[in-house]
Amino acid sequence: MSAGVRPPAVRFLGGLGALCAFAALGQVVSGVLPLPLPGSVVGLLLLWGALSAGWVRLPWVEDTADGLLGVLSLLFVPATVGVVAFLGAGWAWPVWLLILTAGALVGGGVAGLSAQALARRADDA
Repeated sequence: MSAGVRPPAVRFLGGLGALCAFAALGQVVSGVLPLPLPGSVVGLLLLWGALSAGWVRLPWVEDTADGLLGVLSLLFVPATVGVVAFLGAGWAWPVWLLILTAGALVGGGVAGLSAQALARRADDA
C-alpha cells in the first residue's frame, strides 16, 4: 500500500471524527455565545466555513457524509416512534397540525418572496 492511500475504514473514521469534532465545536460555541441557533447548526456553519477556507478538504469528509446520508431514513426512526407514542394525545393533534401547517405556509411564503426579491435583484444587476 502506498503512503498516500488509506483504507476505506480509516477514511470513514477520519471523516466521522471530523464531523463529530465540528458538531461538538458547534455545541460549545452555541453554549458560550448567545446565539439563537442550535449547536448542530452552528457546527454545520463552522464546517462550511472550514471547507470554504480550505482548512478542511471535501475528500476528507465526503465518503463519511455520503455514508450517513445513505442511512438517513434510519435516523428518523426514533422520531417516528415518538409520534406513535403520542397518538392518543386526543385534542392536541388538531392544534399541532394547525401549527405545523401554518408554519409550513409561512416558511414557504417567506422563501417564495425571498426568491422573487433575489431574482429581481439579479435581473437588475
